[in-house]
This record gives sequence, structure tokens and C-alpha cells, in this order.
Amino acid sequence: MSGIGRIFGGRRERGGREGREARDAKRQAKQELDSSAEKSAEHESVQRPAAMALWTDSHCHLQHIDTDDEVRAVLARAEEVGTRRVVVVGTDAPSSRRAVDIASMPAQDGPGSTEVWATVGLHPHDSSMGTAAVRNFLEEVGAQGFSASRVVGVGECGLDFHYDHSPWPAQRRAFAEQVRMAHELGLALVVHTREAWEDTFAILESEGVPQRTIFHCFTGGPGEAERCLTLGAYLSFSGIVTFATAEELCAAAALTPLDRMLIETDSPFLTPVPYRGKPNEPCYVPVVGEAMARLKGEDPGELARATSANASVVFDLH
Repeated sequence: MSGIGRIFGGRRERGGREGREARDAKRQAKQELDSSAEKSAEHESVQRPAAMALWTDSHCHLQHIDTDDEVRAVLARAEEVGTRRVVVVGTDAPSSRRAVDIASMPAQDGPGSTEVWATVGLHPHDSSMGTAAVRNFLEEVGAQGFSASRVVGVGECGLDFHYDHSPWPAQRRAFAEQVRMAHELGLALVVHTREAWEDTFAILESEGVPQRTIFHCFTGGPGEAERCLTLGAYLSFSGIVTFATAEELCAAAALTPLDRMLIETDSPFLTPVPYRGKPNEPCYVPVVGEAMARLKGEDPGELARATSANASVVFDLH
């Protein structure tokens, strides 16, 4: 079973590679690609902002897209609004392999094309599978050189106690093993944590926090944010910051220093307002970024510059 089939806050059907929500997202995305008129209308309001900035999507899942041509279309839409760098994140060995394949695709034609990197990891929902396949794949790409493979991180990995997709002991074991991998290989660590803060902090303190650690799709409040920042970690914020119910999260975002903040879509999930109901894409990064800029009282262009610089540092983007 593949972690990419799990939407944040949803349940993936057992026995299938992707859950109902992910299959619906794939089906809808394919329908939109088949209709150029519908596609243009959908993205019209986020195309060609007046002040084009460099945005980085620090966490997305493009593995649900069937063909390389469809991936290129998604990346072209991202480039049109200034999202010119994305990190495609693995959730088990097969999805990680696909992430590396996407990152290794020949560059699109023309200047300013979107650049792609990848991570390799095992999602907490699939911790029962064990980390051996992920470690083997990391060793495989490491033998070629991580720079050549465009692999920049271990994860996403961590703990998710909201659902019992994998027993908690298996989650703790898989997370600790992947923290050690990040240390051994000198890669960034991409952390997923939900309703498991104390256990997450305990494992990081026991194994040692990797120098470059990201709490992806941060959903904590100010207290959790302060603890993460004290550990030296970066916080990555998603479209949840546009939700009306996200008061605690927005308070955490407001106190996060500009030099420790990242922007992500977690696409195809967590589409920001006002595009709820549509599959998420890296082209919506500016929507998330502009919401963050309002929370911080910053110019969106400055926030784009800062968060992209942070991504360069924490992922050691080449």
C-alpha cells in the first residue's frame, strides 16, 4: 500500500494503491487536462501575477499523475505563476522511485522552466511495511550520487496517531530508523506529525535532530511551533492557512521567523481557498504564500524570496 493514497485527514481504502479521495483527484485532474478551455478558466486568476516572484513548492506529490506529459503540463502551469522549483516527496519505495523519475525527467524547453527534486521515505501510515525497501533504494541512488539523482531528503516520515493505519510501535520504529538514515546520508529530514507531538519530539531528541529538518504541513499551534524552532527546524505551511478554522495554525505562522519558513501545497491534497474542491497543484503556491504574507505583514515578493532561499538551504538544492 502506498502512502500517497492517504489524504490528510482522510482514510485510504484498504487493499488499493490509492484511496477514493486520491483517485477522485486523479480523475478530475485528467478531465481538466483533456479540456484546455476548462483548464484555462480554472487557473485564470492565479496566472501571471503583476510582480512575478520565484516561489518554491517544498512538498508535493505528483506521483498520482499518470504520464510524463501530464506532469509537464502541471509544471508548466506552475511556472506560469512563478512556482519554478518543486520537491516531489516519496511515501514508500515505489512512490519514491516515481518521485526520482519525475525529478530526472529532461528539462522543459525554454528559460525559467520549473526545476524538480525528490525525497525518499516511508509515510507513517505505511510503517508496518518496514523501512528496508526505502533504505535499499536510498543506497541505490546514493551509489549514483544524490546530486545526479536529485534526491535531497529522507521522508516524509514520522508519526500519525489520528488513524491506526500502522501500529504505534511500528511507526515509532520506522521514524527512528529514517532519522538515522538522514544523519548517515547527510540528507534533509521531512517530518510528518499528527496528534503525536510528544512522541515525535522524544524520538528526535533520542536520535538527534538532523541539522536540516522540516516539519512538513505544520498543523500545530504556537507552543508546538516554538518547540520546533528551538530544535532548529524549519516549518512548512500549506493551504490550511487559508481555512477559516485554522486560528491556532495561523497564530503559529505569525510567530515563525521569515528565515525558518517554507511554503508547500502537499498537492494533490489540501487545496487552498478559494479553490477548494479542485485537485491541488504547485501552481497554487502563490495563493498559500500570499495568505502567509498577510499573516506576517510582509510583501508577497519578499516572502517568496525568503522561503525560496530557505528551501535552498534546508534541502541543499543544487
